[in-house]
Amino acid sequence: MRASCLTAIVAAATFSGCTDSVSAAGGPSQIFEPRTIVAFGDSLTAGKGLEEDAAYPAVLERMLASAGLPFSVKNYGVSGDTSADAVKRLDRALAEMPAIIIVALGANDGLRGVSVPEVRKNLETIIEAAQGRDITVLLCGMEALPINGWEYTLEFHRLFPALAEKYDLPLVPFLLNGVIGNPRMVQEDHVHPNAAGAAEIARTIWPYLQPLAARIAKTVTI
Repeated sequence: MRASCLTAIVAAATFSGCTDSVSAAGGPSQIFEPRTIVAFGDSLTAGKGLEEDAAYPAVLERMLASAGLPFSVKNYGVSGDTSADAVKRLDRALAEMPAIIIVALGANDGLRGVSVPEVRKNLETIIEAAQGRDITVLLCGMEALPINGWEYTLEFHRLFPALAEKYDLPLVPFLLNGVIGNPRMVQEDHVHPNAAGAAEIARTIWPYLQPLAARIAKTVTI
């Protein structure tokens, strides 16, 4: 859960010299205030089996830096966590005072057949706690394999769009789009993403994260 210094370094290099000079166009220069994003999830977020800098939160941080958006991304993924487990450590994640929290949970709930109403309650707890602190929530959808029956799978599938509508959240429809079932994107266990799969997850999240980050990034003219 250590924050990489990459974004801070890139932001400092990009915007150095702006604090006491005017821009080339003759207008006032700008200071970009670094912000924090928390990636809150399970092993898919933690990057099980990967080096820390290959997990999707680290990939997203590099993408943000390349886009000139001064955010650090802190990895709060814990392997094996269900939504209930995540609720227990939510306060630690929110103590980071992030501008954005990426909520990527549900995979382990679906595998264990946790009742959808219980998963809903846990995710609502996370969403409401974050919104109560004016933290922008990006919700990532997950699917459940039909190992617990098709009705469960369908109910699980409907959960994430319903939450996004209820709380007016941007929704990544399916976190593992293009990864699950693709042998080039998963490790030998056929479940956890390899480095290419983690990069694909980051690309899946990016179209939803980038506009949020661009809107939240604050500028101060001097």
